[in-house]
Amino acid sequence: MTKAELRRTALAARRALPAAELAHRSAALLGQLQQHFKVAQWRWVHTFLPAVRQHEPDTWPIIRWLWAEHPAMQIAVPVMQADGITLRHYHLTPETELVESRWGIPEPVGAAEVAPDAFDAVLLPLLAFDQKGHRVGYGKGFYDRFLAECRPNALRIGLSLEPPVPQIADVWPGDMPLHACLTPERVWWF
Repeated sequence: MTKAELRRTALAARRALPAAELAHRSAALLGQLQQHFKVAQWRWVHTFLPAVRQHEPDTWPIIRWLWAEHPAMQIAVPVMQADGITLRHYHLTPETELVESRWGIPEPVGAAEVAPDAFDAVLLPLLAFDQKGHRVGYGKGFYDRFLAECRPNALRIGLSLEPPVPQIADVWPGDMPLHACLTPERVWWF
């Protein structure tokens, strides 16, 4: 399937998920992270805050667990810039004030900016991924541009509510493949 086809089908499937099932699958992603990754070795982790309207995986259980169990670890989240193509990244703490963006995504207010080369791991949103570690996002390339600015050894970890498709038909050279992808059932390594 092409990225456009996968976007349509994945969005429809995700929007059809009942809230309880979304919460159950999101909690299972946290379990996979806890079980399969050496999180204690990370100093900085980047994650997204969920767009509730899009039924994205709820990353708040992961964030709260990191704050509770790894208090020395720092967390950053992205903010879409006014140009519509750039992400900047800001430190997230339990005290950070959040406001909802026009896309329905919580964004930090008054937080310190963090450079992309600081991150040891990046937890990535996606709509679909394939068995080779390629991901389908919303189609604007925000994360591919951001990941190109990260250190080469920063772990790129997708968070998916569904298992992979066999292959994405229209992968291009600028796509940044995943190192791993968490699903509720297992971790896929690439």
